[in-house]
Amino acid sequence: MAQLSPVLTQATPVQAARGEGVYLYDTEGRRYLDFTAGIGVTSTGHCHPKVVAAAQEQVATLIHGQYTTVMHQPLLKLAERLGDVLPPALDSVFFLNSGSEAVEASVRLARHATGRPLILAFDGGFHGRTMGAAALTTSGAKIRSGIGPMMGGTVFAPFPYAYRYGWSEEQAVEFALAELDRQLVSTAPAADVAAFLIEPVLGEGGYVPTPPAFLRGLRERADRHGILLIADEVQTGYGRTGKFWGHQHAEDLTPDILITAKGLASGFPLSGIAAPRELMSKARPGSQGGTYGGNAVACAAALATLDVVQEEGLVENAAVQGRRLLDGLRAATADVKQVGDVRGLGLMVAVEFTAPDGSPDAATAGKAHAAAAEQGLLLLTCGPFGNVVRFIPPLITTAEQVDEGLALWSKALTSAA
Repeated sequence: MAQLSPVLTQATPVQAARGEGVYLYDTEGRRYLDFTAGIGVTSTGHCHPKVVAAAQEQVATLIHGQYTTVMHQPLLKLAERLGDVLPPALDSVFFLNSGSEAVEASVRLARHATGRPLILAFDGGFHGRTMGAAALTTSGAKIRSGIGPMMGGTVFAPFPYAYRYGWSEEQAVEFALAELDRQLVSTAPAADVAAFLIEPVLGEGGYVPTPPAFLRGLRERADRHGILLIADEVQTGYGRTGKFWGHQHAEDLTPDILITAKGLASGFPLSGIAAPRELMSKARPGSQGGTYGGNAVACAAALATLDVVQEEGLVENAAVQGRRLLDGLRAATADVKQVGDVRGLGLMVAVEFTAPDGSPDAATAGKAHAAAAEQGLLLLTCGPFGNVVRFIPPLITTAEQVDEGLALWSKALTSAA
């Protein structure tokens, strides 16, 4: 009898039977507060009635209309509706299935459009597990280990991770931009760089917000050298950070290519890239496509997701409840000596555990994470050392549910610290 791969391990001991809103229920009926949201996917909560109804209706009408063979209305309507929330300049979209696929599509487009070979990414970034995306990922050795040689044409520059360096944010930004300038005249000549690729908040790398000043510095250098700026908004998009797109925390800045996935369709597999039509038209014929990309049911769910996000004010809610969560976590950990930093934007918040000498304390992070699950609170860890516990509640989360999560976390800390 076939079984799941033994390498496919769970972050929590829960076998989910059903989900409703911010809660998961296991096969024995126990309720868990789900502050993982499927790694930021179920942004409208589990089984939002409007999303369920849209998917059910579409399943009975058309399940699969392969978009390079025939066209279908959910895909066309979604492309049009995204124009309401995308930066105005990004008026052309292409849909795929996963974040990794979208990352690779953005790289392909950047190289086609510029004729340049290099993609410059940043330390700690996570862009996916497929071979091209993994070659751009440095969030942890497990993504790259044992599969080399990696895709060529990738270069990495320092990320302004102020807490790691023990500096102010201003100092970290100054250092990272100076190092980038050095690389553009040494290991990654500017004339050879097709694109900068960055997450507005490091995801798997530790939930570290990218300082707005650093994003603006990238934009200025990209414009100066004819380099494209790619914002990997797979996890930060669709309201997660308290703005619709994470890069919007750096005001008056627009990337050349934006990557979206995760919260786009409330759990249905769907991703996409957006770019100006002039730029998108530089992709070579046949370079964009895919058997399942832009699936009709996923697009119908995405349309309903966008309705829910807008009608229920979920972007604004993420900002409000995110501040409540961040403040509550700082208060709950103020006397916990193993906690070195609490940070985040919107409902994308993390607690970093460190030893007295400042080194990563993965052991205590692991204990706290496991203890939270025992209490009924589902969380995830991240960071290259696994010493960061991350909170990713659905965007529908209320103040009462934030407080419920904080109470469960406090109990978990007591047993772990």
